Amino acid sequence: MGSEGQASTSSNAFSFISKGWREVKDSADADLQLMKHRANEFKNLATSFDRELENLFKFNSASSAGIRSSASPPAEIDFVKKLKPKLSEFRRVYSSPDFSKKVLEKWSPRSRIRINLSAIKNALVSEVENRDGVMEFNRGIRGRPLKFSEFWGEWKGEGEGEDEERQSIKDWEPIRALKTRLKEFEKREFLGGFKNSEFVEKFKSSLKSIYTEREESKAVPPLDVTELLACLVRQSEPFLDQLGVRRNVCEKLVESLCSKYKNQVLRSHSSGDSSLIGSENMNDELDLRIASVIQSTGHSYDGGFWTDHAKHDQSDEKRHVAIVTTASLPWMTGTAVNPLFRAAYLAESAKQNVTLLVPWLCKSDQELVYPSNITFTSPEEQEIYIRNWLEERIGFKADFKISFYPGKFSKARRSILPAGDTTRFIQSKDADIAILEEPEHLNWYHHGKRWTDKFNHVVGVVHTNYLEYIKREKNGALQAFFVKHINNWVTRAYCDKVLRLSSATQDLPKSLICNVHGVNPKFLRIGEKVAAERELGQEAFSKGAYFLGKMVWAKGYRELIDVLAKHKCDLDGFKLDVYGNGEDANEVQSTAKSLDLNLNFLKGRDHADHSLHGYKVFINPSVSDVLCTATAEALAMGKFVICADHPSNEFFRSFPNCLTYKTSEEFVAKVKEAMAFNPQPLTPEQRYHLSWEAATQRFMEYSELDRVLNKDNDGAKSSTGNRKRIPKSASMPSLTGMVDGGLAFAHYCLTGSEFLRLCTGAIPGSRDYDKQHCKDLHLLPPQVENPIYGW
Repeated sequence: MGSEGQASTSSNAFSFISKGWREVKDSADADLQLMKHRANEFKNLATSFDRELENLFKFNSASSAGIRSSASPPAEIDFVKKLKPKLSEFRRVYSSPDFSKKVLEKWSPRSRIRINLSAIKNALVSEVENRDGVMEFNRGIRGRPLKFSEFWGEWKGEGEGEDEERQSIKDWEPIRALKTRLKEFEKREFLGGFKNSEFVEKFKSSLKSIYTEREESKAVPPLDVTELLACLVRQSEPFLDQLGVRRNVCEKLVESLCSKYKNQVLRSHSSGDSSLIGSENMNDELDLRIASVIQSTGHSYDGGFWTDHAKHDQSDEKRHVAIVTTASLPWMTGTAVNPLFRAAYLAESAKQNVTLLVPWLCKSDQELVYPSNITFTSPEEQEIYIRNWLEERIGFKADFKISFYPGKFSKARRSILPAGDTTRFIQSKDADIAILEEPEHLNWYHHGKRWTDKFNHVVGVVHTNYLEYIKREKNGALQAFFVKHINNWVTRAYCDKVLRLSSATQDLPKSLICNVHGVNPKFLRIGEKVAAERELGQEAFSKGAYFLGKMVWAKGYRELIDVLAKHKCDLDGFKLDVYGNGEDANEVQSTAKSLDLNLNFLKGRDHADHSLHGYKVFINPSVSDVLCTATAEALAMGKFVICADHPSNEFFRSFPNCLTYKTSEEFVAKVKEAMAFNPQPLTPEQRYHLSWEAATQRFMEYSELDRVLNKDNDGAKSSTGNRKRIPKSASMPSLTGMVDGGLAFAHYCLTGSEFLRLCTGAIPGSRDYDKQHCKDLHLLPPQVENPIYGW
């Protein structure tokens, strides 16, 4: 910012401060004038009363001897007759409850200023009083502010034994004179019977009430036990109704608990008509009473029992979408590639800000996961790699943010698991909409804030059929049983909506089936090029069949070897090139070699690699996939695809180049058909159906994200723009919401135990990130971020 901008900012700031000071000065002047006016009225009244008392004392000294000999002297009767109207007027004015309230209203600081003016008032009052002759209210001993209770300490027996000079400094001159006169007035013998009269006692109490009422008016009285119980019963009506407790019983219980408060409300009505106070009015009064107590504490009430006050403000112009996934490039897996494209195409519309949250692995884990010995020394270096890879394929610069959370690689599960609370790595101001790629995977060991508490809308996208993978392991059936129920548990507790890519996945609560994945635009361009070459009469496919996938048994290698071994004779001369790397590579290759299968194993490579363009047939016998990305890419390039008749391939059946089989014999027939004919070129409609534009549109519709993003906030703005009354408490959540909240709380408690985490297969020490994560991601140590003595 230049010097000209700084000068403009300074000028604006100075004008704002000047305007505020003028308002403060005007308000203070008005308050001083009112204070002076009240003080003069009180002084004049006290002087008038003092004059009457002096006349009384003069009369008493002049005629004391004559009064003793006379039973009822005329002079005394005349004096009492003159004094009583004045005393009655004095008592009527100063015993009125409205008097002290009006005084406090004039003395209390204006609520709109919202600053403490005591120091300003002390300085201004001191100067004005010395100049204009107004008595000093706040001047005490050695500059100590004078408390009003000290005026009447002597009458309460608290000032006895103090030095007279010290005591005289405490008292304001008219009050001190009045107190002295009243004491002499009480000591007179002829008024001995008047000493403890109702007039003297009420006069003292009315003056003392000025201080007492001011002290009580500073804060709203807290709720008593009966009010809290009444609120609890009324808010629990839906739950009690489930237990068979009728609503009228709850209302009677609330009414009996609020009987004390109801009587106070009745006494406040001058008419005394109890019919005016019904049960509904009592509920309103109780609500406003509770809300006033909450408001007096300064608490910002958001209107929900389970509401997270740190959630994103929906009144912002642009919404925020956070996409959280379980893998990242250069690991070429579906959960690394598809969320990256989703982030790019959601950000392309510029209607919302997008953040992609991916795991950061320490260097030791990177060496185990990333291919070709690719490692990164910092998150910034990996982000550059990710963006360069993406822009080469989509053809435009994607404007979204990439963030990292600590992750650890599990060799046993062959996947990346979060370390620590993943929700912490999305700032509260951006916590609006969350898309959890593989929500069950992200939340197996999640020990942190509930996603639906921090975010306004949470969508889960199920990528993987974990039950199919687990069944292949030792004791797989038993493990699958527990994992099935855990997946139900975590997705219900942490998601508002769940999208399943196909019916091959586990049936989860709140779920719908829809393919929300598209194809890399690069594959569609390859398909267009192949179609153009074929129109020109050129040979587009110079190679036969191939298979591409991570080399683990669950990715279809078992099914592939079995069907080729069974029909080895039927497929004599058929050669298949296999591209892939993985943990089971040595075992897969040795098995194929022992069976003497005609398989040519090659290192894994990107499906868009130029060396793969010439193949005509893509074979994928896998039944463990949910929606195979490689199958969609092969169709986009205009190839034949031979795949199993399985729910994971249901989306592809509408394409003429997709050849499905149910038996091994049909597999042989489809292979021969594909090798004998050429695939049909894709129509524009079919290409669009495979694109990420169409996938994003389906995602917006089925996840209800379109409705959430386009939700009209005018009603919310109008309801909060001009609040004249305190909003009532929101009702209790539904029974389903309470169950989901209870499941989330139970999951939080269980995942907090390191012993239980280890028993269920968690990585040791993964409840929090480690020192290397702190160093790489510039994080505070876990013991500092979450101290054991914290609240």
